[in-house]
Amino acid sequence: MDNPPPELTARNFPTAEEEAHAVRPPSRYSGRESAFRLAFTDTDFLLREELRPVRMQLELLKPELVQREQGIESTIVIFGSARIASPEAAAQRLDQARAESDPQALRRAEAGLAMSHFYGEARRFGALVTERSRTLATPIYVVTGGGPGIMEAGNRGAFDVGGKSIGLNIVLPHEQEPNAYITPELCFQFHYFGLRKMHFVMRSIALVCFPGGFGTLDELFETMTLIQTGKSRQRPILLFGRAFWEKLIDFEYLVDTGMISAGDLSLFNFVETAEQAWDCLAAHYGFSAAPAPAVVAAESL
Repeated sequence: MDNPPPELTARNFPTAEEEAHAVRPPSRYSGRESAFRLAFTDTDFLLREELRPVRMQLELLKPELVQREQGIESTIVIFGSARIASPEAAAQRLDQARAESDPQALRRAEAGLAMSHFYGEARRFGALVTERSRTLATPIYVVTGGGPGIMEAGNRGAFDVGGKSIGLNIVLPHEQEPNAYITPELCFQFHYFGLRKMHFVMRSIALVCFPGGFGTLDELFETMTLIQTGKSRQRPILLFGRAFWEKLIDFEYLVDTGMISAGDLSLFNFVETAEQAWDCLAAHYGFSAAPAPAVVAAESL
């Protein structure tokens, strides 16, 4: 049987992947000290200090290309503390503290149980976004920092209703495992905080921020600053738990001392429930005003 004619669009050169699998170094040059390996398969070379710009580019490109291939254009970012436990776990800790008769542990456990309702709201919000955006021309995906606490709750909510969600983990001195509810093909790991935060914002149509500590505040205020200064387009910023935020930050004092303008207070809104948060988003984007509206697509790099 005659061989078929070659395709006009056939590759003229083998792919990098084909070359990487094909190259078998001679035994004399197979050791780790050998420079014979292809540069893009040589981990020791890629980890050199001089290759930092290449590594940063890779951290920018990998999540971007994977999300593009998955058809993800719009996301809602959920920030919040890794230390806020589920109501079930918080109740167990309280029972344990009572059994141990440790006053300090008891106070912390009681505070933890009170804060655990935010876990429940984050979980319900993740489910609500995933479920209600299915009919949109551009579905909305929940994205979190990929860890425990509020991050887990957001991913878990999407998982509860059979939806995909994204986790942007970061390598930390204390090892952080991704939570169990992230879609595996959308679970990323970062070395550079800056590039991770860039990916939080790139596709986001809103930022939803639950109570948290230094990391949460860092992410919240960087995003708020980008919007305030016009470096990023306007988008809703929703702060869950007015009582927490107003005790933590005296926004009015910032206005009174001239540190921010009165108009800057319109950059965010307080919400208390998942439904209230969704209503704010629906009002801003007109989700219910027309059938299957196209949500804002991902921003260009």
